[in-house]
Amino acid sequence: MNFKLKDIGPQLMTVVAVVLIFGFFTYNAQVNMENRGIDFGYGFLSQESSFDVQFSLIEYDGSHSYFRAYLVGLLNTILVSVIGIFLATILGVIVGIARLSPNYLINKFAAFYVEFFRNIPLLLQIFFWYFAALRALPLPQDAEPIFGISYLTIKGLFVPAFIWENFNIFLYSIIATIISIIVIRSHAKKVQENRGKQIPVLLISIGLIIILPLLSFLIGGVKLSFEVPVLKKLATTSYIYDGGVSLPPELIALALSLSLYTATFIAECVRAGIQGVGKGQKEAAASIGLTQNQVLKLVVMPQALRIIIPPTTNQYLNLTKNSSLAAAIAYPDLVLVFAGTALMQTGKAIEIVSITMFTYLSLSISISVFMNWYNNKIAIQEK
Repeated sequence: MNFKLKDIGPQLMTVVAVVLIFGFFTYNAQVNMENRGIDFGYGFLSQESSFDVQFSLIEYDGSHSYFRAYLVGLLNTILVSVIGIFLATILGVIVGIARLSPNYLINKFAAFYVEFFRNIPLLLQIFFWYFAALRALPLPQDAEPIFGISYLTIKGLFVPAFIWENFNIFLYSIIATIISIIVIRSHAKKVQENRGKQIPVLLISIGLIIILPLLSFLIGGVKLSFEVPVLKKLATTSYIYDGGVSLPPELIALALSLSLYTATFIAECVRAGIQGVGKGQKEAAASIGLTQNQVLKLVVMPQALRIIIPPTTNQYLNLTKNSSLAAAIAYPDLVLVFAGTALMQTGKAIEIVSITMFTYLSLSISISVFMNWYNNKIAIQEK
């Protein structure tokens, strides 16, 4: 019994200390709010917001509630985070492998990229892309078409919009493709472990990705058309593109900055992971006739991933949190829309800041849980 109390005692003291500290600040805030006549509550979320947002993934105007404004900011934050993580991962892997290239120019160019972009503050990079690079683009009426259907102007990127008929059938074909690829990969892994035989999973997967969606068009009645942006003159002398999908310059600048900056750290994670695999294993793989690409794919990367994933998870979390710098260029993310405009109008500082903090905490924990699950999945299982 004494052993248990000795073991649990420090933990109980820690919990009590945390509760007391939290209780003190909560009570102190409550007393100060009562003295100033400030009410505490989240009822304001159902009130009319009375402000507009320049870019939204869902329908929104000033007549909607503050909760709707919160959703607009949340979705915009998730959008730029997903784009940034996707681009940073691809670029980081390429640059990380390039840093180990025997080619002198490729190696040094990759090293220059890493040292250049990671040593310039992220906020300055955002300012550069938004105020310098994108502001130098032509006006809509002067822009030259890209492939005849897209336009990159000072007001953003305008691309064609997809118009689907029987989209649900196409979606079912995509789901069937994903399930089929998972089943084939699982079967191929068992065959390789039991018989030592390799099944061309990549070629089969590419075939399924092409064939199943194609069948949905040929026999499923799926039709796809495009709405191309068209130049339109407003009541004034300004022009804008009507139709299609428009990506505001704030989103482009933020996504570019986040991906280019974070990719430098991911590249170093990739380089460290590959170098962490013993040279003897690479030589042994080459001695049995594997090509350099096969050595990288079958021997190096499966082991390197166990080193790469944990620090890369930190970079994903940093990218998501760094997206809050969007307020510096007026991109309507969660901080600008909710912790900025909504807070200024309502004065509900504690409520809004607490919601914003909990939201970023939830996003970060979700990324951590997924990456930890993947890391455990690829970990070496000791028997």
